[in-house]
Amino acid sequence: MKTVLRIGGSVLGSPPSAKVVDGYAEVVSDLNYEGHSVAVVVGGGQVSREYIRSAAQMGLSSYQQDTIAIHASRLNARLVAMKLGGVSSVPTSIDGMLQRLSRNRVAVMGGLKPGITTDTVAAIVAQRWRADLMVKASDQKGIYTEDPRVNKNAKKLDHLTYDKMKQILGGSHKPGIHSIVDPVAVDQLVVSKVKLIVMNGADPRGVAKAVHGEKIGTLVS
Repeated sequence: MKTVLRIGGSVLGSPPSAKVVDGYAEVVSDLNYEGHSVAVVVGGGQVSREYIRSAAQMGLSSYQQDTIAIHASRLNARLVAMKLGGVSSVPTSIDGMLQRLSRNRVAVMGGLKPGITTDTVAAIVAQRWRADLMVKASDQKGIYTEDPRVNKNAKKLDHLTYDKMKQILGGSHKPGIHSIVDPVAVDQLVVSKVKLIVMNGADPRGVAKAVHGEKIGTLVS
């Protein structure tokens, strides 16, 4: 089974938690041992947003702000990659990621280029690689009817269609976007028809549950 694992930078922590990184490396290694292929895309999280905030205060353009954020995500990706197998570099293009996946059942990357979030990078990898599943490990338990950080009465959804998800999310990309899933990535997944599971990434073992078909988070299809 081919799975794209999108790890939110906020899940790793700021600075990244060694315990969390170890946990994800162990889960990915176990899935690999079982015969699964895993493409990991790591975000920059709070570190990226802090750099974006500073860059904006300095008067730097949105393009420059995104560029800074991408480097933060790649640093997180390197940390995960090195823990997985000692690889000191990460792909900086979709083609490079696919080439690495053709040689190994596991590969890790961060951001791609300004204007494209790591959610969208993961969705593009899922489409080009013809993945079976994309798992988004986030700081929320799944997708809600409204933002649960704003409305405590928001209800978690166990399953929904991509059309319904687009209605809930709306919006478009801007540097430092903090949406449960980037709307542009949703459009990409609609085209590729890849199933998506959004789950809380605090416990990395949840990823294995998602891959094994156990009920967790929100399933979008």
